[in-house]
Amino acid sequence: MSKVRYVCALLSLAAFGTVTTDSRPAQARTKTVSGYSKAVTYNGALRYLRVDLGYKITERDPDAAYLLFSYKPSGEKRHLNGSIEIVEAKGKVRLYVQIPQMPKYHEKVLSDGLKKKLYDEYGEPHKPKKNRDSEDKSDSKDDDKSKNSKNSKRGEKDDDKSSDD
Repeated sequence: MSKVRYVCALLSLAAFGTVTTDSRPAQARTKTVSGYSKAVTYNGALRYLRVDLGYKITERDPDAAYLLFSYKPSGEKRHLNGSIEIVEAKGKVRLYVQIPQMPKYHEKVLSDGLKKKLYDEYGEPHKPKKNRDSEDKSDSKDDDKSKNSKNSKRGEKDDDKSSDD
């Protein structure tokens, strides 16, 4: 029995050791919100990676708004895979940058650089416009209120004049 317990203990330790010493990086990604349209953000990301940084674009799809690229960390010989995905949902454009083999700050640097490029090229992002119909309704309500208050003031003035007679 002692040999069976010994073998089980060794297997348990070996399994525990592989779990705790797993050196694979976490699958995280950096998410930011872009104040620009999906098309503008995608085109800016493509130019930023290819022209400004000189990275090789390995795959791209403008309709799905994603880019796959070859990322070379400074001072290293190896090339790593990275991705940028632009998603439009609920009136916002979200930008996801992912370089799985690198620490998160590499993704943050790329994301911040892209946001700066968009700002430099297109200026301040446009704020979403309010629904025009709701503005018209609120304006007409305000007009009705102001008309009612003017009419009531006129009525008071007319009453004052008639009492003076």
